[in-house]
Formats: sequence, structure tokens, C-alpha cells
Amino acid sequence: MAKQKMTKKQQEARLKAAEERAARESENRARRELTKRIFTIVVCVILVLALGVPTVGLALLGGGA
Repeated sequence: MAKQKMTKKQQEARLKAAEERAARESENRARRELTKRIFTIVVCVILVLALGVPTVGLALLGGGA
């Protein structure tokens, strides 16, 4: 097959589309990393509460004996 030559306008359109794809990918990557960070923080808070609340409850109900 013969390779068609692209006009200047077509080249600019392809370049612009590639830049837009790269920008969208960058935004998606940043969003995924933020979501992962928030998820990690939430899990850590849940673990701290799950381990801390029973410990404090036992200390209070045990009367320190």
C-alpha cells in the first residue's frame, strides 16, 4: 500500500489529539494515585479505631486491676 502524505492541517490535528490523550492520561494517573492515598488513610484509621477502642474499653472496665 502506498503511504499517503499528510497535509499540514492533518499533522497538526494528530499532534493536538496526541497531546490531549497525554493530558487525559496524566490527569487519570493523578486521580488514581489520590484515590489510592485516600483509601490507604481510611483503612489505617479504621484499623487504629478497631484496635484502640477495645483496648481502652478493657482498660476502663477492668478497673486497672
